[in-house]
Amino acid sequence: MDHFSVSCARPFLVAEFSAPQAVLSWSLTRPGFAVARKVAWLHVRDDDLPLGVDPAALLETRMAAAGHRDAVHLMTSRDVGHHHLATASSGAAAAACLATVGLGNAARVGSAPLIGKPLGTINLLAHVDRPLSQGALVEAVSIATQARTAAVIDLDLRLDGKPVTGTGTDCIVVAAPAMDGGDAFAGLHTDIGAAIGRAVYEAVWQGGSAWIGERRELAVAR
Repeated sequence: MDHFSVSCARPFLVAEFSAPQAVLSWSLTRPGFAVARKVAWLHVRDDDLPLGVDPAALLETRMAAAGHRDAVHLMTSRDVGHHHLATASSGAAAAACLATVGLGNAARVGSAPLIGKPLGTINLLAHVDRPLSQGALVEAVSIATQARTAAVIDLDLRLDGKPVTGTGTDCIVVAAPAMDGGDAFAGLHTDIGAAIGRAVYEAVWQGGSAWIGERRELAVAR
């Protein structure tokens, strides 16, 4: 199935659905449960966020000016031209993940906050084609988070000798058709969880591998 259409016109990356979707995220501007037809990324540079600028206000203003006021908003320092899309299916469920992956401020869960790290983050949308209850949306977020973490660990970046598990500013959006009577469960042992997990893992793995490869090329060029 076509989960969503993808358009990229820098500095915006937009995933647009043909019908309203139930969404759960910790977006800066529309956190928690929402109903939306678009998820939109904004690429920002260091100069866009000097001291004293409110990131949420900047994000809202720029999204509104570009016609994305009602979207779920994401902000990234990764050039949105470097986005990765992966799909997966399991049984009756099909999922897709659109991700931008930067690992400049990679961190390990439970470690002390890192000050002065370069910008870099993972922002992803995971969509499943089956309607979900609110509880199942929460469970789907946990599956997407596990898949993100598994992919980052498998990239084998290290912090104090231990694998990193994400970045300090990751954001995950999970979406499903906005319909009554959705599936009640989306865990690891369900087709929904399996499809989401595979799609998210693949998109984050692709994005992380590309990011690492770019930095190796830069190091060689020097």
